Amino acid sequence: MWLKLLSMGIKTGSHLYQNRQRTKMLMSDAERLHAEKLANGELEYKKEILQSNDKGWKDEFVLILVSLPILLLVYSVFSNDPDIKVKIDLFFEYFKELPMWFQILFVSVVGAIYGIKGTELIKRK
Repeated sequence: MWLKLLSMGIKTGSHLYQNRQRTKMLMSDAERLHAEKLANGELEYKKEILQSNDKGWKDEFVLILVSLPILLLVYSVFSNDPDIKVKIDLFFEYFKELPMWFQILFVSVVGAIYGIKGTELIKRK
């Protein structure tokens, strides 16, 4: 009985090892084909762009910038400070008065960072 269990365990381990090696080979082939297509100009450098974007801090900055009005509203509710809400309303009124090209640019930049097409957001309005 123990011998049968041991044999079954070895077969399972061998099968898993073979699958891992096969996966590594397929991934290597896929990377090679991808590099060839990049070299031939068939594909854009999207992978390289995505990898370089992962190293930046702009996502966190934009997240803080977008979350700041909400955090201030939460603070105004719990601190019973109505002046903060008035100031936030004033901020959005001033933002509405900015030129349309700047508003579109800001929405596009925020959308691009998070993978949302800003032009689709603007078309909906």
